[in-house]
Amino acid sequence: MNFRFYSNMLSSASRHFAAGAFIVGLLLIGFGFLIYILRDLFAILFAAIFVLTGIASLITAAKILWTSRRIRKDIFDDADATRKNVTIHYQEHYDV
Repeated sequence: MNFRFYSNMLSSASRHFAAGAFIVGLLLIGFGFLIYILRDLFAILFAAIFVLTGIASLITAAKILWTSRRIRKDIFDDADATRKNVTIHYQEHYDV
């Protein structure tokens, strides 16, 4: 009597996993050789990415600083202004 501790699904799943791992390994080896051979191109590419990210960061920082300065300027310009149509209601409680 034969007992099988694995099914066809398990065998199929392990074959698919092995095929996927094989493809990923080949891709990693290929990218490694490509980066080794074209290192100047990749250095320029990554330098351009860092420069563009830095420029985007500077633009965002300038926008935030400009907006905060404008808001602060609006607040201090209206420091002497009074509000119209505002009444203060208060009740006096005297316990005598």
